[in-house]
Formats: sequence, C-alpha cells, structure tokens
Amino acid sequence: MTTAPTALGAAELRALTAWSVARGVLAPGVEPRVEPLTGGSSNPTYRVRGGGADLVLRTSPARGALPTAHDMDREYRFQAALAGSTVPVAPMVALCSDPAVIGTPFYLMERLDGVVHARVEAVRELPAPTAAAAGCALARTLAVLHAVDPVAVGLAGYARPEPYPVRQLRRWTRQWAASGADPVPAVDEVLAALSARTPAASPERIVHGDYNLANVMYERARPDRVLAVLDWEMATLGPPEADLGQLLAYWGPAGRLLFAERGGHLPDANPGLPTARELVAEYRTATAEQTSATELNIRHIPFWEAFAVIKLAIVCAGALRRGANASGARRTRIASLVTGLADIARDTLEE
Repeated sequence: MTTAPTALGAAELRALTAWSVARGVLAPGVEPRVEPLTGGSSNPTYRVRGGGADLVLRTSPARGALPTAHDMDREYRFQAALAGSTVPVAPMVALCSDPAVIGTPFYLMERLDGVVHARVEAVRELPAPTAAAAGCALARTLAVLHAVDPVAVGLAGYARPEPYPVRQLRRWTRQWAASGADPVPAVDEVLAALSARTPAASPERIVHGDYNLANVMYERARPDRVLAVLDWEMATLGPPEADLGQLLAYWGPAGRLLFAERGGHLPDANPGLPTARELVAEYRTATAEQTSATELNIRHIPFWEAFAVIKLAIVCAGALRRGANASGARRTRIASLVTGLADIARDTLEE
C-alpha cells in the first residue's frame, strides 16, 4: 500500500547530514533540503538536495514492518550489482544498514529525471502507440533482467539450498501469521493449495519480486523506453515465472481491485496497452532473443499468478499492522482488500 512519508525530524536530518558528509556524499557545511516523495511502495522515500547533490533517500518504515520485509540492504545490493548490466537501474550512492543513525536502515541513490506511469490520468493521456510501446518495453525489460547470470554480477550469495517456491511459501505464511490480521479462511486455503501444488525446482535467475508498471521509470522524452526498474526490496533468486506471474496479477482482476481506490486500474486506462496474453507473448519473444535466458515454463504461470495475488493480500494485511492509527473506514477497506484478493487467488488456481 502506497503512502506519503512524513518529513524527517530535525534530529534525523542532522544525523543524515553528518553521515552523508562523513562519507563524502555531501560537502561539509551543506544543509540539504529533504522533501517527502509520493509513491515508493510502502517504503518512505525522499528527495535530498544541496551543494549540487540531487539524491533519493529510501528508508524502511519506522514501525510496524513485517519480518524480512522492507529490506533496504537487499534493495541496494541488487541494484548495485546490476549497475553496468543491460538492466536499467538507478545509480547507487551509499548504504546505511545501521538503524541507529536515523531510526531505520536507508540508502541513497542518484535521482533520475524520468516518468513513472503510476496514475490513471497520465496513462490515459498517452497516445495509443506510445502506450503499446510502453507495455512492450515493460515485458522486454523483464526478459532482459531474467537473462542476467546472477553469479556473473556477484549475487551468488543470495542462492539458497531450498527451492524458491518452498522457501517463499514458508516466508509468506509466516508474514501472514505476523500481520496480526483477523482470520481470513481463504488466505489459509490458498496457501495450503499452493503448498500442495509446488512446481519442481527450475534454474534460478534474478527475480524482482514486485514487477509491475508502477515500479518502472520511463525516459521523459521517450515514455516508451525504460529508464530504471525501481523498488527492489523483494528481489531474490528464483524462477522467472514468479516475476511474470506477479506482472499478470497486477494486470488482471487483482490489480483492478487493488487500484480501485487509487483512481482506477492502469491497464484499463488506455486501450493501447497490451493485454495479458500480449504481455506474455512479448516476454517470450524477448526471452528467445536472449541467448543466456532460461526456458519459460508456461504450465506453471497460473500457480505463480495465484501466489502473487496472495502475496498482495498479505502485504495489505501488513499495511493494517503499520497503520495502527488508521480510521475505522480505512481499516475496513484494507480488510476487504485482503479478503477480495484471497478470493481472486483461489479462483486463479481453480481456472
């Protein structure tokens, strides 16, 4: 759930400035301006300017974060590893894993002057050919990511002995338990069904974990060309089908339900955007062009789409935990999202 971050307090700003000066990120004597940015998924995000620097600060939530979520260290290291590869990412500047500095781990990256198609109004205004090209670029960029050898870029340390679906199902089952949400039988049913249908292990590649239109920045002069893939907090190594299932989850009824309160479903806003079937076809074509890419197992896509949807339900449950002071109407809305997404995940498995 996306929320606008609050401004940094005076003490946090002083600590951030001192830390940045000590590492040569800011010049001595600079008093940076720090402005909250909207978007940035559930992680507070800020623009930091001063002394010629123009940076983006990403932090974990100050409270209520679910275990293993909002991992700034992971987000930084995956993007740093992909620097210089064919995958477009923002240049990383500095990482602070110590929560004692400003109260939460954070990192700084260079600010890019691009466009994120995250609002229905903006997507609707795109010329149909541009929208079509933007959708194709979205699919092709995912194929480019999956063609990268994680060992070659220094990410072998993220490999795990357990198969990806096994460890991910365990992780998200724990996240669900840790959310403290009211019981939703459909969530438990879907998690059990997924565990019973876990696909066999396949070659692991870099998996973004939350790949969708709103997490991709396009060039301002060319809104059909990807400038950077954003929001890497869930990145890991796993089967490419997991990312494609995530993209399809956002493109289908789960995305329609999730974005209803944010102005509408992005793929519905412009007829020029590709259909889910066209996204898969574009991805497969781009994958075939990547000599190092792994073969896509289409049979497992419904499993991964359902898994992506149930993850979204659990993420919404986590938003209830973080929003302890939210209004009753807001909490009722989020609880309804959890139930609705769980029902969609169950229907996806049954198709």
